[in-house]
Amino acid sequence: MTTATLTSKGQVTIPVQIRASLGLGAGDRIEFVELERGKFAIMPSNHPVQALKGMIRKPVKPVSIEDMSAAIAVQGAAAR
Repeated sequence: MTTATLTSKGQVTIPVQIRASLGLGAGDRIEFVELERGKFAIMPSNHPVQALKGMIRKPVKPVSIEDMSAAIAVQGAAAR
């Protein structure tokens, strides 16, 4: 089992074997995902924006800028 030490500033150096396994490099972001109480997984958070393509399907009917502005105005007025 690989271990690391927490500094007084709350920083941890991720061991080289773990960084290599996760494909992490300088400047990459990581996420801490809670698996269960007291147990976390470290996940790389360096997904390209292209990975988001297709998550939202195109609307059946195109919406105009005017329609969007009207819907925002209605919702904004309702939130007050």
